[in-house]
Amino acid sequence: MVFSSPVFLFLFLPVVLLLVICVGSLKARNTVLTIASLFFYAWGEVLYAWVMLASILLNYGMGRWLEGARTTARRKLVMAIAVIANLGMLGWFKYANFIGENLDLFFHGFGMDLISFDPVHLPIGISFFTFQGLSYVIDVYRREVPAQRKPGHIALYIALFPQLIAGPIVRYQDVAAEIDRRTMDPSAFAAGIRRFIIGLGKKLLIADSCARVADAAFAVPDASMPASLAWLGVIAYSIQIYFDFSGYSDMAIGMGRMFGFHFLENFNFPYIARSVRELWQRWHISLTTWFRDYVYIPLGGSRGNTVSTYRNLLIVFLLTGLWHGASWNFILWGVFHGLFLVLERLGLEKVLRRLPYLFGVVYTLFIWNLSWALFHTDTLELAWNFTRSLFGQSSYIGHLYASVYLSNDVLCALVIGAFASTPLLRTALTWLRAKANSWNVRTRSFASGAYGLADVSAHIGILLLCVMHMASSTYDPFIYFRF
Repeated sequence: MVFSSPVFLFLFLPVVLLLVICVGSLKARNTVLTIASLFFYAWGEVLYAWVMLASILLNYGMGRWLEGARTTARRKLVMAIAVIANLGMLGWFKYANFIGENLDLFFHGFGMDLISFDPVHLPIGISFFTFQGLSYVIDVYRREVPAQRKPGHIALYIALFPQLIAGPIVRYQDVAAEIDRRTMDPSAFAAGIRRFIIGLGKKLLIADSCARVADAAFAVPDASMPASLAWLGVIAYSIQIYFDFSGYSDMAIGMGRMFGFHFLENFNFPYIARSVRELWQRWHISLTTWFRDYVYIPLGGSRGNTVSTYRNLLIVFLLTGLWHGASWNFILWGVFHGLFLVLERLGLEKVLRRLPYLFGVVYTLFIWNLSWALFHTDTLELAWNFTRSLFGQSSYIGHLYASVYLSNDVLCALVIGAFASTPLLRTALTWLRAKANSWNVRTRSFASGAYGLADVSAHIGILLLCVMHMASSTYDPFIYFRF
């Protein structure tokens, strides 16, 4: 069940909201939300809901064990068991197939065949809820939060359905107080609805339209790929993945507001970044800060010598690539970005800061788009051939032009997506509000009413367009569902 499906929008979410509003106490609301979240997960993963339950019980037990451990040696032992258990579960479900395939290839080269095994199924959202569980036990180990004594609270934290499938990766310390004490006030509820609608519009109206041309371009045989079509494909994919993922984050943050939670922002206009380092500070913020706090800094961060700092950066981005998927393409995608962060630390970023702002943005977007050849393809050979197409090195002979894929709705989505990737609209609205404050009382009152009416009308219009899209299209891809 995805947020953009009719069954979620018109059945699951309204029913859960109604039940949460109707029950009186916070304890009852937490119970309703926990049951609804487990049902939400079981809807898509009936046979693997036990993985979610195992993660809840594991991390609750590890937290209590850590609380009872009195010596440093015992605490380190418990922490090691918690990390091995969490990563072991993630490793089995997410990487067993990848490891098995590579071992099979290795031994096949020596004329040996391994015993074949059935492919291991990847439970939805396991990368996200495993990292949430790990952050909880690590924070308990560091004594940054007390161990939670109520298993229902840990169940709600890990299984809470708004952020369960694709984040943002919420840390226990950020929502612990709201699990114990929160209110559902009308203003926050209304703000949550508006945020949810914006996210839904990003997903259905922009990301899905761009997905059609991106998927079509990447599906073209290498020998038939002109450079113009290859670049159209990666640009469309850049807009698709940004609005797909940031749209999901907006919907999650919006629903959190409706239920009284305040999740941290996950995106901050990454496509205006002047360097790859800055882009990663703005992109999937909950993941980059997770790796910073739980991997990069414990490895030594930038406190050691230059070589160790670069080593730590490469390790973090190798793991970032591996987190996104179990394939050599994802691993090299992560290392590719890590190498550019190293280059920027070596002095490239200082050079970029001296150049005009637009030059840094173009450089960053060029590297970002170039990396999609690894991210969107399934094999290294396909990635290499697509990269060659980007630079006009394919053996293309024919009449397959980029314009063939540019229908009016796709072109509109690309233009709106490019504009909405910048803070121009937000800046304009901020300027208008500041300007209105300088007007006289009567004019300011009229402007405030007009702005409120326009705001409500715009959100209703976006919602109606989304409903029309759902009614007329069955094409509803979601990229981060597989992570």
